[in-house]
Amino acid sequence: MSQFQLAVSAEMVFTDLPIVERVRRIHDLGFATEIWSWDDKDLDALAATGATFTSMTGYLRGDLIDPQTADEVVRTAELSVKAAEKLGVTRLTLHTAELVDGLPARPRLRATGAMWTTALRTLEKLGELGASAGVQFCVENLNTIVDHPGVPLARAKDTLALIEGVGHPNVKMMLDLYHAQIGEGNLIELVRRCGTAIGEIQVADVPGRCQPGTGEIYYPAVAIALRDMGYRGTVGLEGYAAGDDVDALEAFRAAFTV
Repeated sequence: MSQFQLAVSAEMVFTDLPIVERVRRIHDLGFATEIWSWDDKDLDALAATGATFTSMTGYLRGDLIDPQTADEVVRTAELSVKAAEKLGVTRLTLHTAELVDGLPARPRLRATGAMWTTALRTLEKLGELGASAGVQFCVENLNTIVDHPGVPLARAKDTLALIEGVGHPNVKMMLDLYHAQIGEGNLIELVRRCGTAIGEIQVADVPGRCQPGTGEIYYPAVAIALRDMGYRGTVGLEGYAAGDDVDALEAFRAAFTV
């Protein structure tokens, strides 16, 4: 049995099924569930599955780093909090820039001091919102080489700096090790460095973004490092199934059973 809560993204497995059926399959296999967007889903139908939902998108529009649109992040985060209540979600995901089909709505090739300042001030507001609602907002690191070019302050070292700069218990990292491997590497030292700033770990192998064992990352060693540093939180598979979906999920479970 894993020492972590294991969750699976319903957006990326059993993709031939409707989303509610995907959630049921994931639940029946003994995993918690993650979703991305909530505004295009029947939340009552999802809740009726009896599944445990660990995270979902925490905003709909706006850039965390842009004073012209940061208020829209906060406004739509308030809507996300209300939606999260229906599913019992306590962890809401943020990105430093609004994504449209994985790409930034307003691409930027360099970060500025004003972006840092705006992001910190916006996260402070979200921390207070999270405290009042009993949820954590988690900033996800992204890679800008393969999947998300043009997103500023996206690397894990940047998102860590933001979380440490805000210093609020309701603002944490969604530490995605797939993205970190592409952009930064040195994953075991990275998880140790992030420590208590981690709200959740997300994983997939590189290249391909599929289950552990399909690429270059030796996830059992990462699992041991997480265990030894005292992490007992959620590890989410945010990856596709290479081959049979059930086999992929069992490979994920095996990698994080330590």
